[in-house]
Amino acid sequence: MDATFRIWETSRNIYLKFFDNYSLEQLNTIPAGMSNNLIWNLGHVVVSQQKLVYALSGLPMHIPDSLFEKYQNGSRPDGKTTQAEVDEIKKLLSEIVEKTKSDFEAGIFKEFHPYQTKTGFHLGTWKEAMEFNNYHEGIHLGIMMSIKKHI
Repeated sequence: MDATFRIWETSRNIYLKFFDNYSLEQLNTIPAGMSNNLIWNLGHVVVSQQKLVYALSGLPMHIPDSLFEKYQNGSRPDGKTTQAEVDEIKKLLSEIVEKTKSDFEAGIFKEFHPYQTKTGFHLGTWKEAMEFNNYHEGIHLGIMMSIKKHI
């Protein structure tokens, strides 16, 4: 799991740089022809990891329900994310990595409810969910790289 966590930490550090390089207005901008914005992608990777790793393990997620509703799979941004919400997402992007690592080391992930993703991946174990999470975050990083060319 060391490599999986190391890849995830690197991914999250790349994501955190978006907060330093883009204003609230830019984070909220939905470029023409695109269906989401930078902040939606950032919020989405936070809530997706929580669903894939915690909820599917039968454990409570460490995010507010309101955040889950706004950024879950199938949701769409409204372009009105506040600075307070941006700050919360930024904080969660880094804190959740440490929380997940410590929970893994403590052995709290004992069960897993198999899950079939919309893209056809079958996740049968917690380890597979973590590995898929890295793949999923890579997809969204690619989307964000495309978005940033248009803002």
